[in-house]
Amino acid sequence: MGPEPGGTGGVKSDETLFAIVEHLRDLGGAGVTELADELGLAKSTVHGHLSSLRAHGFVVRRDGAYHLGLELFGYGQHVRADRAVYDAALPVLDDLAAETGETTWLLVHERGRAMVLDGRATGSEINVNSLIGTWANMHANSGGKAIMAHLPEADVDRIVDRHGLPAMTDATITDRDRLDAELSRIRERGFALNMGEDLRGIHAAAVPLLSDDEVQGALAVAGPAHRMDRERCAGEIADSLRAAADDVEVSLAYK
Repeated sequence: MGPEPGGTGGVKSDETLFAIVEHLRDLGGAGVTELADELGLAKSTVHGHLSSLRAHGFVVRRDGAYHLGLELFGYGQHVRADRAVYDAALPVLDDLAAETGETTWLLVHERGRAMVLDGRATGSEINVNSLIGTWANMHANSGGKAIMAHLPEADVDRIVDRHGLPAMTDATITDRDRLDAELSRIRERGFALNMGEDLRGIHAAAVPLLSDDEVQGALAVAGPAHRMDRERCAGEIADSLRAAADDVEVSLAYK
């Protein structure tokens, strides 16, 4: 769920508005009374914010409840297209999915977490659209680790201080010394692995996307563990990812 209204040091009315938006997202729609109870606010306060959001198209009323509006989708599309790495990586996502037969992902980082910016799948095992726009803990995700390995150490310090190293599964790295050793290995071999570290039974490999020696994001290939064993991830999959990353980085160089 979202932060408590006024709990981040910002303007209280703004924090309340954002908390309403986050709760509508998490609840999949809600009425005034439910939102007021969730947030510990007066119904009149919640109704006032909803009226403002509705007037601008950020909230709509449907089936007796308030839901997030399509205006937000337009903003999200703008944010995604504003990332140069998005246009540069689009052509390789389909090719990677077809070549590997697995799901391919483009991830970028912001505020210490990695977001799935786009993805492709060749089958119906994974609903890609349901994961686009979701956040991942960088230390437990192949793309996140590929990005972290190419950030300044001070940035890694801030990420760990802010988000910690929570255990997503029993394979997650939760010790800073182990994480530092892992990031060093990633820099040496040029790719990151995730052997069930964020989801049991799912393995992945990823490579960083660099431009002017700065990491812009990561390409990842993921699939079920029985098809994506360590040997395949570190061999065939990593080779395909490196080739795709070369194409993306050439495109970024000429942007």
